[in-house]
Parts: sequence; structure tokens; C-alpha cells
Amino acid sequence: MATQKELSDFLASVERRAFKQSVFSVQDDEAALDIVQEAMLKLAENYSARPAEELPLLFQRILQNAIRDHYRRNRVRSAWTSLWGALGLTGEDDDADPLETFEVEEKGAIPASPDGRLEQTQTMEIIEEAVQSLPERQRQAFLLRYWEDFDVSETARAMGCSEGSVKTHCSRATHALAKILKSKGISL
Repeated sequence: MATQKELSDFLASVERRAFKQSVFSVQDDEAALDIVQEAMLKLAENYSARPAEELPLLFQRILQNAIRDHYRRNRVRSAWTSLWGALGLTGEDDDADPLETFEVEEKGAIPASPDGRLEQTQTMEIIEEAVQSLPERQRQAFLLRYWEDFDVSETARAMGCSEGSVKTHCSRATHALAKILKSKGISL
């Protein structure tokens, strides 16, 4: 059973990566924040009694489900908006308070020179755009395997698919990313 501190430390450790992962998936900062908060609340409410070792996989499963739920809600909302628009009704009731800006702290080696920092920033933007351009399942598999450092089995459980499917998605994602980055003059 995870202690309160273990749960709190875990949530603090995954917060930024989960946000970035959600942004890659939904491409909307505010929606990504909502998704991450929803996933963290569900983990704390429903799975805080689980051992600390199980938290990473459980959280990723909850996060992936929250992302899928976001897409489902948007499809339903779009259908209703279209229907209301056809009837001449606006249906707009967006009183939600925008969340405060989420600052992403950059980690890793920061070049000393301004030119080096600019080049690093530009390279990271190109890589992020390339990751965002991947199809959804490839992006999920890639981020879980290479960003969250999950093994194939854990990734398959988090995505709700077979291990073979994870391997296929990862292979296609890495080939697609290599091709995109090579076309931009970047070799890793």
C-alpha cells in the first residue's frame, strides 16, 4: 500500500511528463491540464491503496483512458453543436475558468551560449512537432515506451492492446520520426 507521501511524490514526479503527453495527444494546453488533473484525481481516489510499484502503470492506463474520453466527449459535443447550429441555437455556455499557465521546467544540459540554447530550443520544437504529427496509437506507444520508459508488456496493458501491436506501433513511429527529422537535417 502506497503511503500518502509516496502517492504525492509519484504525482509530482509524473506531472510534467503527463501534461506534455496529453498536449501531444489533444494539442490543447487547457484540455491537457484537465485530463492530467482528472487522471491524478482518479488515481488518488480509486487506487491509493495499491502498492507504490503499481502506480506508474495504473496512472498511464487512467491517463490514456482520460485522453480517449476527451475525444469521445468532443465527438458528442460536436454532434450537439451541429444540431443546435442547424436549429439556430448557439448552445455556447463556456463559463469555465481557464487554469493558470502550466510552466514546464526544462531539464538536462543547457548550453552555455545563447546560440547553443537557441539551437537546442529549435531542435526540441522540431522534435515535438514530429511527435505530434504521428498517428494517435503510434504516438501513445512511442511516448509510453521511450518517454515513460515502460517495457512492451506494461505499454500493452496501458494501451489495452497486444504486445505485438505495441511493437508495430513503436517501429512505425521511430521510422516515421527518423524520416521526418532527417528531412529537417537532424540526426540523433
